[in-house]
Amino acid sequence: MRGTRPLSSLSAVAVALLVAGCGGQAADHTAASGPAAQGFPVTLSNCGVQSTYQRPPQRAVSLNQHATEVMLSLGLERSMVGTGYLDDKILPEYQAAFDSVKVLSKEYPSFETLLAAEPDFVYGGFTSTFAEKEGRGRPAFTKAGINTHLNIEACPGGPVTMATIDEEIRTVAKIFGVPERAEQQVDKLHGTLDQVDGKLAGVAPVKVFVYDSGDKTAFTAGGKGIGNELIRRAGGVNLFADVDKPFGDVSFEQVAERAPEVVVIYDYGDQPVEDKKKFLLAHPALKDVPAIKNQRFAVLPLSSTVLGVRVPAAVESLARQIHPDRFR
Repeated sequence: MRGTRPLSSLSAVAVALLVAGCGGQAADHTAASGPAAQGFPVTLSNCGVQSTYQRPPQRAVSLNQHATEVMLSLGLERSMVGTGYLDDKILPEYQAAFDSVKVLSKEYPSFETLLAAEPDFVYGGFTSTFAEKEGRGRPAFTKAGINTHLNIEACPGGPVTMATIDEEIRTVAKIFGVPERAEQQVDKLHGTLDQVDGKLAGVAPVKVFVYDSGDKTAFTAGGKGIGNELIRRAGGVNLFADVDKPFGDVSFEQVAERAPEVVVIYDYGDQPVEDKKKFLLAHPALKDVPAIKNQRFAVLPLSSTVLGVRVPAAVESLARQIHPDRFR
């Protein structure tokens, strides 16, 4: 990740934007010209930050794959001046729209780079988007007159389910004044889930362990993220749903005790899936685990296991892998 440089190194336009925003206590853009748009102002509370939108953002920046794809699914590319930090290739149906948006950086841009794009809205997928230690804390954006939104998987008010995805899509659509687009997208996503539900009617759930990464301990999906719901909807039961957060570390001995029937590998980064499989197959603590003895693995890209528009397709993909007989 990139840090920030001293204020003296900022571009002239970035300094101007920062200075202009320093007088406000909240990012509401009341100084923008013209009357408020129909249905505005809109005031929303998101992960402890309250923001007021006098009109739909016109210079938005999205960071992290799932945030970017939520915006593109709502047809908001013309309101975007920048994006950054993909884990995978963009979904094919959004590629043309994505190509019309400037990529600010391969990973997280510095605060300086973000300010230079002159955004009026920054949408982040993970808490790391707004890392205080990197100079990108949400208060810094508020001080600069820039509204922010964090994907609500980072701060859910209750169980993270498909209803949480619906809420996220509807909230972003509300910010941009396009609520009807949210309903179209929600209907599309639930159509996929309904088809999977029909295929899996009456199926016996399979015991699943998610292996994200780790050699000393296993980094796995807990019960507070959409990954837990994804497994359930795909006809599985997450053996570490009792981990009280979206992701957490567990011992390989704990994995062995819970005896998963299938290991779901999250695919991302520099470690190939085949290397992860070899590591698990060779781990002495796992030699008697049914999933290891039977070499039952399923694979999902990480970008499909976080709260965004990919989840229903990921449910179908996982269901096909762990219950292939239901899809013949």
